[in-house]
Amino acid sequence: MTTRICIDGQLTDESAARISVMDRGFLYGDSIYEVMRTYGGQPFALDQHLHRLQRSAQLLDIHLPVPLATLEQEIRDTVAAAANPESYIRFIVTRGTGPINLDPATAENPCRVTIVTPFTPHPEPLYTQGAKICLVSAGRLSGGAVPAGAKSGNYLVNIMALRAARQQNAHEAVMLDGGGQVSEGASSNVFALFGQKLRTPPLSVGILEGITRHLVIQLAQEMGLQMEQTGLTPHDLRQAQELFLTSTLREVLPVTRVDDWVVGDGQVGPVSLELRRRYRERASTRRDV
Repeated sequence: MTTRICIDGQLTDESAARISVMDRGFLYGDSIYEVMRTYGGQPFALDQHLHRLQRSAQLLDIHLPVPLATLEQEIRDTVAAAANPESYIRFIVTRGTGPINLDPATAENPCRVTIVTPFTPHPEPLYTQGAKICLVSAGRLSGGAVPAGAKSGNYLVNIMALRAARQQNAHEAVMLDGGGQVSEGASSNVFALFGQKLRTPPLSVGILEGITRHLVIQLAQEMGLQMEQTGLTPHDLRQAQELFLTSTLREVLPVTRVDDWVVGDGQVGPVSLELRRRYRERASTRRDV
């Protein structure tokens, strides 16, 4: 199993991969990115990830240096060159290089990087026993820095939230916005089950529109659950029968502890398990959603 990297269309290995220290992605986190994984050796939901990348570029006024079709081919070529049974894929576009100042107008030559490494799944006990999450008062837009919906490399708020969660021996940080409402995880979306009603925060609170979130909403509706995209509070989470997180790498991850309280009866719930089963089945049989 190997790591392969493609920089501006040129394949290389990890030891030889280089970008300029004057690149604004390095200097300021002035970049956009997407994370994907493969099923059956092929990128899953690649078209959706590329179109979200395009939307992020528009929101942050970052120029995509080549058409989406070229980006897609570079990603597929890098996955093929790595030849792993399953791969983790990270694709990045920076605003480019320029003088050391904050003015984005001085940047030129946007840089694109595809990183493909062997995929390592989360430990199975997380799925059979459930994960612990920690509530942190820091939403994506707490500083007003990043437009809602943009998947930016400027991730310090999320990093510090996850650091706080790790100090509490939690798997993930779930962030509260300025009004105390649940927004999203540091790298996940949040769902709560109440009877036959499944609730998740709406996009209007400034969360990222997760690709996995979108598919799980479809799967929940196919199961006959009443789906609501509406606000959630910490009190709501305390009343939920089941909680789970969704993300590209986690798929559907049950949550059985939030801070110092137990979710439901403390066991992984049947709806979370069934949604995970259906998600894996869909991902394994379809390359796009």
